[in-house]
Amino acid sequence: MFEVQSARARGEIVNAQPKDRVNILMVDDQVGKLLSYEAILAELNENLIKATSGREAMEILLKNEIAVVLMDVSMPELDGFELADLIRQHPRFERTAIIFVSAVHLTDLDRLKGYQRGAVDYISVPVVPELLRAKVSIFAELHRKTRDLEMLNFELRCLSARLISTQDDERRRLSREMHDGFGQDLAVTKMALDKIAFADDSPHWVRETATKASDVVFGVIQQVRSMSYLLHPPMLDEIGLKSALEWYLDGLSKRSGIELETEIQPPNFPRFSADVETTLFRIVQEALTNIIRHSGATQASVSLFGDQDHLVLSVQDNGKGVSEKVTEFRPDRMGVGIGGMRQRVKQLGGELRIVNTNPGTLVQVKIPTTVAARREESVGA
Repeated sequence: MFEVQSARARGEIVNAQPKDRVNILMVDDQVGKLLSYEAILAELNENLIKATSGREAMEILLKNEIAVVLMDVSMPELDGFELADLIRQHPRFERTAIIFVSAVHLTDLDRLKGYQRGAVDYISVPVVPELLRAKVSIFAELHRKTRDLEMLNFELRCLSARLISTQDDERRRLSREMHDGFGQDLAVTKMALDKIAFADDSPHWVRETATKASDVVFGVIQQVRSMSYLLHPPMLDEIGLKSALEWYLDGLSKRSGIELETEIQPPNFPRFSADVETTLFRIVQEALTNIIRHSGATQASVSLFGDQDHLVLSVQDNGKGVSEKVTEFRPDRMGVGIGGMRQRVKQLGGELRIVNTNPGTLVQVKIPTTVAARREESVGA
């Protein structure tokens, strides 16, 4: 504790936490060179791993996460170029930094050959220690920051998934409370008003007022029921996506005046996991809401096809279309609704496309059935 305070008093920078070391792989068939590289790079305080052949290097790469590969160009069996080819063929190592060390003068064509195979830099022999340390340090730090960024992105995706799941659970809860709570209370109120309206011993003005009040309450019941079902239709859980979509689209067509065509294949459309069915239903809701509010369309179509490989959902209209920035998912032009659609699809390993069809817009979702977790029961036509 006293040493830390003294360092601060002298104005020196004190690291509260040690840095997370990364692995640096050094490949050369000459042990003496490996020892010299190790001595030069020791002060970087990273994990230094040595390999004396291309085969040994590949075994190390497959077992470890490597930030930088420092390799000799001229080696027996596998030379540096051939080893770089093998490294780049593996998806894990597509972004691994490769620095070539060469004791011979390399022509521009030699350097081009190396860059084509994934090299990011060259070091000439005799090695300048300061230059080697600087180059390796830069790529090691870049790897560390990239890894930290990937971890942050993963955490953000997990948070987004939890938020969407919480939103769906809250909609389901509110839907149930509106239907079972407000709906039931309003139904009891209407029954009481009807009893007064039909009572023979009640004055005429009382029966007339009760009848009007009963009609108003009936209208409120209908609105509560519609809001409840739009928040989360019970049939989505009980019967499945096909029936829930048909009910929703039929009601929306009547309310909006837009001519809606629906096609769902196969006729006995199967059940899928709750996440998949909820995602597809919400995307249809969001897409059609955007069509009604912004497109000026008079017609729209919804199609849903499922086979052994994919679920494909398409929503298309004949409206004025959207800007190219929206189709490119530009953050500054992508609204909350489209952002939510995209996030839901990505969580399922699927793909979302928005395309201008002149006229109109096509919103298409493709989800692999391998993640859709097909249920045993199926829904009748």
